[in-house]
Amino acid sequence: MKKSITIKEGYGDIKFDMPVEEVVGILGEPNDVETIDNATEETTTVLHYNGNLTLFFEGDCPTLSCIDISDEKATLFGKELFDMGEKELVKLMVDNHYYEQEVENEDWGERRVSFGEGNIDFYFDGDELIAVIIGK
Repeated sequence: MKKSITIKEGYGDIKFDMPVEEVVGILGEPNDVETIDNATEETTTVLHYNGNLTLFFEGDCPTLSCIDISDEKATLFGKELFDMGEKELVKLMVDNHYYEQEVENEDWGERRVSFGEGNIDFYFDGDELIAVIIGK
């Protein structure tokens, strides 16, 4: 599978709004499946793949809504993300016309750099990128 992130569309062949069955048809069976009951009486189905890809499905007929990526080969705008530090990633986003950013130091110690207009969050441990979370 291609490992390219397309903002608000998906990751490689995996696209937002795909049902669970279609994603499993592309990626194969996950290493682990988790079901989370939300306070809104909706259920979230979570598929975990090889410790570097987690997919979240929501709705009455669950479809893909969020992707958590920690695969070191993931790319965005043709660049390998996990080879970049925070300043380089911010520059990459700005160079591609995503300007509005929010930075927060999480209680558990990671630093989150978010670009709300792109529904993308970058999580850092020091200057090392450890995860990218994208939404539709």
